[in-house]
Amino acid sequence: MKRAVYPGSFDPVTFGHLDVIKRASEMFDQLTVSVLDNVNKSALFSVEERVNILKEVTKDLPNVKVDSFSGLLIDYAKKNDVHVSVRGLRAVTDFEYELQIAQTNRMLSQGSLDTVFLTTSLEYAYLSSSSVKEIASFNGDISKCVPDFVAEMIYEKYGHKH
Repeated sequence: MKRAVYPGSFDPVTFGHLDVIKRASEMFDQLTVSVLDNVNKSALFSVEERVNILKEVTKDLPNVKVDSFSGLLIDYAKKNDVHVSVRGLRAVTDFEYELQIAQTNRMLSQGSLDTVFLTTSLEYAYLSSSSVKEIASFNGDISKCVPDFVAEMIYEKYGHKH
């Protein structure tokens, strides 16, 4: 069975993330989308909220499971016997950062964790969780960025009614 993990903060999950999830789920027998609990970042949504949101948006993808982890990805991958990490790329600037992480993970895992990069579809190349949060914080329209129920949850976090 070919298994992979797609790690990330997913705070919030965007249509760009969903694009990568759907495409990666077609490449692997099982894809685990795993929410990183990064104590160094202040998140809009709790880990539990992000896991529940991801379960909802991936419910029609039978080979996708949702999980969370803290610590190093290589430890999570080893514990779950996963040897491939999936990462999405929007631009060249993403590549430099992601390449460094991929090479570090490969070195730390002694070659047992490889990274597969998927370029985001052009229609989502501009999307980032940070920009979605910034737009929403000013009560801007994020309907083209995230699923409707996620948009409602984001607006609610910022105290906006829609």
